[in-house]
Amino acid sequence: MSVAMFELTLSRRPPARVRGFTLIELLVAIGVLALMAVLTWRGLDGISRAQGQLQQRSDEVQTLQATLGQWTADLDALAEQPNWKSLDWDGRSMRLLRYDSSANADGLRVVAWVRRGVGGAAQWVRWQSGVMTTRPQLELAWLNAQRWAQTPSPEDSAREVKTIALEDWQIFYYRGNAWTNPLSSAGTSTAAAAPAPAATASDAAPAPATPAKQEPLPDGVRLVLTLPDGQALSGTLTRDWVRPVLGGAP
Repeated sequence: MSVAMFELTLSRRPPARVRGFTLIELLVAIGVLALMAVLTWRGLDGISRAQGQLQQRSDEVQTLQATLGQWTADLDALAEQPNWKSLDWDGRSMRLLRYDSSANADGLRVVAWVRRGVGGAAQWVRWQSGVMTTRPQLELAWLNAQRWAQTPSPEDSAREVKTIALEDWQIFYYRGNAWTNPLSSAGTSTAAAAPAPAATASDAAPAPATPAKQEPLPDGVRLVLTLPDGQALSGTLTRDWVRPVLGGAP
């Protein structure tokens, strides 16, 4: 009897009340979740920014590599013509005569490199003429390359390619087992018996009656680039080129 009454008493006991969250507890939980969301967003934003910077640096390095590869390809394809200066450096721009690299092409091209302000920043810019097969075409293209380096026309600007940001650049020739400045007297050839023409005459486009002085190509060309700060690579970069076949045309 006592056992039955005990069971009946237990069955009539009211159920325990379920305790909920208080307002303060809810506010604390919401604050913790908000803090975690902010920290997560900052972490994702930092990762995104880091990826963007890495991609920019990678693009800059690839552009620099492609530009130096084009520079080397231009020198590898240097062409020598009678009574013609195939390589000319005036302290600001470089002009060169090279073979055309198009498939099944046997013509020549004039290529020029110059440092020029573009959009408020200095860049290294490359210009290339059309394919030439006659002497008058060569003379005109050589003149256009010099004009483009100074004051480019809209037609000449359409042929240029902007490459990398550049603060300064220098050129040196390797002759007589030494690196010399092409603009100095030590950097010029004295093998010819006839006196050398004036610097202004050799820099300008040669007329048929006064062809440009033909100088032997240097055994090497040293390119010294000064890259601005804030790039993937900055400071001084030196690139040496050696003629593939010394003593003869490439």
